[in-house]
Amino acid sequence: MTTTGEDHVTARGGPWWWERRRSAVLDVGLAAVSALECGVEGVPFAWEAGIPVAVGVVFGLAAGAVLLVRRRWPIAVVLVAIAVTPAAMGFLLGIVGLYSLAASDLPRRIIGSLAGMQSVGVLIVMFVRMRQDIARGDVEVGDWLVPFASVTMALGVTAPPVLLGLYVGARRRLMESLRERADSLERELQLLAERAEERAEWARGEERTRIAREMHDVVAHRVSLMVVHAAALQAVARKDPEKAVRNAALVGDMGRQALTELREMLGVLRAGGDGVRARPGGGSVPLAAVGAAAAAAASRVAAEEPAERPSLAEIDELVGQSAAAGMVVDLSVEGEYRSYAPEVEATAYRVVQEALTNVHKHAAGAKTYVRLAHRVSEIAMQVENEPPSGAGSSAGLPSGGNGLVGMRERVSALGGVFVSGPTDAGGFRVSAVIPAS
Repeated sequence: MTTTGEDHVTARGGPWWWERRRSAVLDVGLAAVSALECGVEGVPFAWEAGIPVAVGVVFGLAAGAVLLVRRRWPIAVVLVAIAVTPAAMGFLLGIVGLYSLAASDLPRRIIGSLAGMQSVGVLIVMFVRMRQDIARGDVEVGDWLVPFASVTMALGVTAPPVLLGLYVGARRRLMESLRERADSLERELQLLAERAEERAEWARGEERTRIAREMHDVVAHRVSLMVVHAAALQAVARKDPEKAVRNAALVGDMGRQALTELREMLGVLRAGGDGVRARPGGGSVPLAAVGAAAAAAASRVAAEEPAERPSLAEIDELVGQSAAAGMVVDLSVEGEYRSYAPEVEATAYRVVQEALTNVHKHAAGAKTYVRLAHRVSEIAMQVENEPPSGAGSSAGLPSGGNGLVGMRERVSALGGVFVSGPTDAGGFRVSAVIPAS
């Protein structure tokens, strides 16, 4: 596993401003070494300045100990190193201070200015001391060597730590940027996984709703007519054997039609379920595969239509089946029939079918009016029944209360309007308007 930026921040366990304990130990060690160096160099400084040796040692110790705050205040460390340069002390202080300054996130102009000041300070001190040594006769060299040695020394103690600090700082910032990108990518992947799971759940819910609606439309109407015919068959079996035979034949035909439609639907479900199978041993499918499969299933459901969908051309046959079951039904069609989109025709057919089924269930024997209107940009349908006369056969058909809900969902999905409710005369009316395109 990789350590992300958030884990890196929460893993801070060092004291004060240090992120890690080993960083604190390193800075304390460097500060101790620098303080010892400056303390030793404080002895000749005290002799040259004419001050007590103890004062020079304490001054050196205090100056060298400034390295303790190099991560927090690198500018202060470099300024102290520049200040003690004339005293010929703080070699480690200057090098580590410049490195810490260059590795920090400070602007480049500040880093360049302080590094230049440090370099100029070393150059001047080196030049003056070498001239003093030559004047005292301690060193015998040519005049050209003094500036050359001064420039070389100044560049040697400033350029390497600055360049190394700039490299380390740039590398650290790059790693932090990569860590932030990794965190962002991880969050995006998590969000995508959550969205895929939500989409898969939505697709499963939509598929369950669609299957329930199709099963209701296919089974309810056919079985309702079968029950009505069976009740009529029972009533006329002894009085009119010929009518009983016709009713029995109708019941058989409707049963076969219902079985055929159910087989077609089950075939579609089996074909749609081949893409995602359970893993051997009961293992779970990865979330990404589930999301992809759900999206593909949703796309197939939207793109693929059943082989045989009901159409408005079958309205006469649908009304005839209800009439054969004993319903007094009147069909009127306004406008010229034209072909519509398959889903529009199927929805219009299902609305009329379910409305007639409800009449069989709740208003047996009531006269029913089916009106269909072909308009310029829409198709309208209305099924209205009169109050039940009480003369119809009561087959005791159960009702789940899902018919009106399914009709409303179908019509609303196509951008249409669905209205249903009782009439003033005591009957019931179902109306729907569906856009033609």
